[in-house]
Amino acid sequence: METPGSQSSLHRANLERVVRAVRLAGSLTQAEIARTTGLSAATVSNIVRELKEGGTVEVTPTSSGGRRARSVSLSGDAGIVIGVDFGHTHLRVAVGNLAHQVLAEESEPLDVDASSTQGFDRAEQLVNRLIEATGVDRSKVAGVGLGVPGPIDVESGTLGSTAILPGWSGTRPAEELRGRLGVPVHVDNDANLGALGEMVWGSGRGVRDLAYIKVASGVGAGLVISGKIYRGPGGTAGEIGHITLDESGPVCRCGNRGCLETFTAARYVLPLLQPSHGTDLTMESVVRMARDGDPGCRRVVADVGRHIGSGVANLCNLLNPSRVVLGGDLAEAGELVLGPIRESVGRYAIPSAARQLSVLPGALGGRAEVLGALALALSEMGDSTLLDGTATGSLAASTPAFT
Repeated sequence: METPGSQSSLHRANLERVVRAVRLAGSLTQAEIARTTGLSAATVSNIVRELKEGGTVEVTPTSSGGRRARSVSLSGDAGIVIGVDFGHTHLRVAVGNLAHQVLAEESEPLDVDASSTQGFDRAEQLVNRLIEATGVDRSKVAGVGLGVPGPIDVESGTLGSTAILPGWSGTRPAEELRGRLGVPVHVDNDANLGALGEMVWGSGRGVRDLAYIKVASGVGAGLVISGKIYRGPGGTAGEIGHITLDESGPVCRCGNRGCLETFTAARYVLPLLQPSHGTDLTMESVVRMARDGDPGCRRVVADVGRHIGSGVANLCNLLNPSRVVLGGDLAEAGELVLGPIRESVGRYAIPSAARQLSVLPGALGGRAEVLGALALALSEMGDSTLLDGTATGSLAASTPAFT
């Protein structure tokens, strides 16, 4: 029996510390493990050797700073995690292993008016199909990360009121999917998962304070403070789309007037161009035409950027992030939208906060949320089962890097 403070319990704690560091990073050199965990180089070397002999980690030669090094990652067959992302018009699912490799990924259209039952039926079918396609033992599923386009109550796990998936309000997405798949499910809103994905693998790497802004059918922000997603006590932090820009402006779906969303979200922006460009517009097509030089689309994209910049300026004044990452289709506009965002930030933010801020497009595109869901599942899983050689949970029913 291990007792607190005993050599065996200390050794076990050090094993878990190393496994946790490697699990969250994907791969680390032994020197990086030592810096991350605070353990000595000799201790790390001994632990890595033990974990390798037990089949928990894999060690491959690499280089660091021009010197030979050893890269440590979790064994590819140590377990798998699943990411599920429900969007306004799509369902995307990815299966990844603990070595941060995507084994299978697929996206399919989702009827926005479909009931939650239909949506979860589709998700269950797609998850089962992808697991079968990978040929991985279902007992290796360690957990699922789930993204939904709406606020999640932290205490109850209930999806709040949302006009994006109106038939889903009041449901408990994690509980529903857990009942179908029989494994732990962790849920968050899509903006938070986008922030997590970009922080781990994309434009937010190495930054401890950032905001991920997603502009689609709605407008939301995923906030990272001191390296962690900030959700607020009720889970509604980051609703940047409901910052008031004009008290006499259009009525928003939240009931207020002149919210940022009413000047930037697709449902409000696309009608501005329909008289001259037709009714079959999407934000993706508007961005494409803007990049091709269409003056009307360029003007609309620039105006949206200036409005987003006003909201970002408020974030700068309140939270002082070092980086803002723009996600969604709008990010593909590049400097056509990023320039106006920076212009508004320079005009409305405190000068010291504006000088410290960098504004970048997301690096992961439409995959940010589903990769963030994989990252959520990885961050929430325990390390003890890995050391025991098994992944928790089971299901009844060539690998590119996540980036």
